[in-house]
Amino acid sequence: MIILSVFVDYLIVFWGFLMIGSMAIGGYFMFRKFLKQLPKEDGKSIMDWERHYVEKTNHMWEQEEKDLLEELVSPVPELFRDVARHKIASKIGEVALEKKANKITQDILIEGYIIATPKRDHRFLRKRLAEKEIDATPFEPYFEAAKANYAKGWEEKYKK
Repeated sequence: MIILSVFVDYLIVFWGFLMIGSMAIGGYFMFRKFLKQLPKEDGKSIMDWERHYVEKTNHMWEQEEKDLLEELVSPVPELFRDVARHKIASKIGEVALEKKANKITQDILIEGYIIATPKRDHRFLRKRLAEKEIDATPFEPYFEAAKANYAKGWEEKYKK
């Protein structure tokens, strides 16, 4: 009888840690979302800018580029895929507007994808570009700059 009581005690403690851990993880992601909604110096939040770039460049996308973007975000778990697609598309739109392009080209898409994604995702991109027989050589400066932090001052690093 005592062994069963000890087992139940451990089970309750384990359950408590599991619940506290789950709440902490959920709270962390909710807090990150909250921080992205806070306005910056210019009065717009990170998410406002993402929406702005997507809306401003929505007409510039052709089906071929949409399909390529969909293929590139395919390894992302489905639960997070919409968020990843939106974030990457906004960075691609920002690059397109910065270059004053009339449409999203394959080069702009790849450049924006490299800038928007962490270095660990670049190996997948290189593999996918090789499968599609797209030369990755013009994008080497962007891959190299991935060693640095994209978050701060990425515009200055990538202006041509």
